[in-house]
Amino acid sequence: MELKYGSTAFFLDLPPDRPAGVIAPPPIDSVESPADILEAALDACHQAISSFTPGDTVVIVTSDITRYTGSELYLPLLVERLNRQGIADGDIEILIALGIHRKQTEQEHRKILGPLYGRIRVTDHDCDDPDALVDIGTTSNGIRVTINRRAVEADHLILTGTIGFHYFAGFGGGRKSVLPGIASRAACMASHFAVLNPGEGSGKNRLAVTGNLEGNPVHRAMVEGCAFAGPDFILNTVLSADKRIIAAFSGEWREAHEAGCRYYRRQFAFPLAEKRDLVVASCGGFPKDINLIQAHKAMEYGVQALTDGGVLILLAECRDGFGNGTFFNWFRHKRLDEFEAALRAGYEINGQTAYSLYQKAERFRIVLVSRFPSPQVEAMGMIPAQTLDEAMKLAAGLLPPEWRCYLMPEAGSVLPVAAE
Repeated sequence: MELKYGSTAFFLDLPPDRPAGVIAPPPIDSVESPADILEAALDACHQAISSFTPGDTVVIVTSDITRYTGSELYLPLLVERLNRQGIADGDIEILIALGIHRKQTEQEHRKILGPLYGRIRVTDHDCDDPDALVDIGTTSNGIRVTINRRAVEADHLILTGTIGFHYFAGFGGGRKSVLPGIASRAACMASHFAVLNPGEGSGKNRLAVTGNLEGNPVHRAMVEGCAFAGPDFILNTVLSADKRIIAAFSGEWREAHEAGCRYYRRQFAFPLAEKRDLVVASCGGFPKDINLIQAHKAMEYGVQALTDGGVLILLAECRDGFGNGTFFNWFRHKRLDEFEAALRAGYEINGQTAYSLYQKAERFRIVLVSRFPSPQVEAMGMIPAQTLDEAMKLAAGLLPPEWRCYLMPEAGSVLPVAAE
């Protein structure tokens, strides 16, 4: 089997007595074009849009370049609907939900807006500009929700984005466009901090996991924050592993998002009859393995198919390194209790990802095939390898005699779910 790595690939031939199960997203042959899918979704918003009147101001929130959503396709169709209702281009603004990410370049704005670039005003959210933020409420767990003033002061707020798995918020999309998308840095951090149980040393909340919304404290905080903002409606896409729009969900922001999450789970959760000793996982090649923070998603999904103490071989080139300058610094902590205490004392979102990675490195044996120098990989609790062949030789010394394995050629796009 070919397993992608950066812009190249490794080939894995297992011996005949070691047949492997393949965990992969299902083939999706949509007979509908993306335009037809989006137009049908927008039809469902007709009643909401019909309440807009000429002269009303509209802010449309969409994701930044790190999360492809199909925005260059759906934003023009959405603006066309608004124009038909009498909303002028000059009264429409597209707000990029950066969260705490960097500002976008002109070229990135062009990619996000497509044919609307230069026609509709586009603004990057700034989580650190107090004059551009306004307080809209406090969640039940004490998060002061402060968001972009433009979104609050507009007559209408529309949220757009894409739905996918998220390793502690359950799913992306929907309410995340507001919190953390257009929130202050403090609110962003606080919403993510909800992943930890109250009380020193109590660890991560067991319900703050991939694919779960029920009882998830991170999801609950985001929902409450979004409710304060009161969006008119949402438009969220669902993408195939090769980034094609295969579905779209629109309407009342909570109902439409939950419907999209149910659909996504049906499509991209892979039922397992059993867990196995070895998983060989590729992120899916570049850009899915551009850095370690991005590759963590494939790691998170890959270990779901492993027995405790099993071996994960992760193919993640990481040509751009860690993905954030502070990420590697967290691995100065060599015990999980120290790691957690440091995270509680000075929470960072990148620290949360590092903590999650270290938890997996403690529970499983992870062989990382990447560009990182061996000492850095070892400092993160993982085993370094330069090639898949080398990784398989290393794994052989860690596995039981009768080991069995799964292959995951698109590990960042499918969630193994073991039978109860």
